[in-house]
Amino acid sequence: MSQAAAQLAARKDQLEADLLKTEKMVYSMETEYLQADYTQCGTVLKGFEGFLSSKDALRKRARAFKPEDRAFSLSSKSSAATQELADYAMDQLEAMGVPGLGKGKTIQPMGTAQKGRRGG
Repeated sequence: MSQAAAQLAARKDQLEADLLKTEKMVYSMETEYLQADYTQCGTVLKGFEGFLSSKDALRKRARAFKPEDRAFSLSSKSSAATQELADYAMDQLEAMGVPGLGKGKTIQPMGTAQKGRRGG
């Protein structure tokens, strides 16, 4: 390998390490924000429907969040949150009993014709 190629490979490795570090930092800060006490009335991502509400139920509800609430982490294709959301979606599909999951089969996308059948 030439010296230039070795330098480029080293630079690529450094950038990938920096990306991973940044993604972990964003994930951590996002988790902290989504679970914080001050978000009980709303968040920038979900709105502030509870802020003006006089209902204690809205103010005291659990601060649980779903993987798809991670808008910042999910903006990166390689982030751990992206894999977390894919796993969550797969679990939801399996819970609904979608055929073909876990058996190596693929689900045919909607709008595609099957062999031997015509749309009518």
